[in-house]
Amino acid sequence: MARAIWTGTISFGLVTVPVKLYSAVNRKTVRFHQLHRSTGSRIAMRRVDPSTEDEVAYEDIVKGYELSPDRYVVVEPGELETLQPEKGRTIDILDFVDLAQIDPVYYDHQYYLAPGTGGAKPYRLLLEAMRETGKVGIATVVIRSKEQLVAVRPMEGGVLGMATMVFADELVEPKRIEELAELGDIEVNQRELAIAQQLVESLAADFDPTAYKDSYREDVLALIERKAAGEEIAVQPPIEEDQAPAPDLMAALKASLDAAKAKPTAAKAKPTGKAPAKPKAKAATAKDAKAPAAKPAPRKRSSAKR
Repeated sequence: MARAIWTGTISFGLVTVPVKLYSAVNRKTVRFHQLHRSTGSRIAMRRVDPSTEDEVAYEDIVKGYELSPDRYVVVEPGELETLQPEKGRTIDILDFVDLAQIDPVYYDHQYYLAPGTGGAKPYRLLLEAMRETGKVGIATVVIRSKEQLVAVRPMEGGVLGMATMVFADELVEPKRIEELAELGDIEVNQRELAIAQQLVESLAADFDPTAYKDSYREDVLALIERKAAGEEIAVQPPIEEDQAPAPDLMAALKASLDAAKAKPTAAKAKPTGKAPAKPKAKAATAKDAKAPAAKPAPRKRSSAKR
């Protein structure tokens, strides 16, 4: 069973909703430890003063903000505590906004909010009100001594979701990326745009999150299992490939569109895990056996769906 990592209340207007916070994400990253190649022992990370080569105890370590190389301002723990926000237990909704107005780049970590003791009725009321109005609550909350900007919204399955958000000044402005500045001088003609739009439409599908897998993680785990079983892995040298010239854009668009149109419609259908049923062969009859070996007349195709 999942364990709540935080308990508190949602506050909007004069209404409060007791809630519990659960992480909505369970990262599946394959983690490795650092080992000594010769002994196989795990490497220990020690805190060492490079000027004396002595190991430093944790209680003797302080925080320092670098002003310039080798010049720091030391900040004591007590000084930081005076600046920390009050450790309240309230998700204070400041505004309700349209979901479409929030660019996904602002989202960070995803959580679920479940009703706390006695909070089922106001929780359901807030959930339904936000769903009917299509609004998202923008709020602030203190988690682990840090004030977070969060978005509270209704999700599938009858649950309120909460996503921590980055602040506007934490985003990198696209205009700071040099390559993007060149886009203003690029022109796209209507013919290219029309074919590109057809290609996008031909590849359109309903979003199914279960259709996408982390194949690299699966390959890494398979490699680990093979090595644990004693199999010797042959490492192939990298193949050096000459950089191919950039293809003609129009030709590439047309070829991509033709390939997309050639794909069978059934390929886009959600897989069922079952092999398609094979059509049954027509049983031979005595009349068929006596027929001359001439080219048979074409049979009428049945309108029944196989």
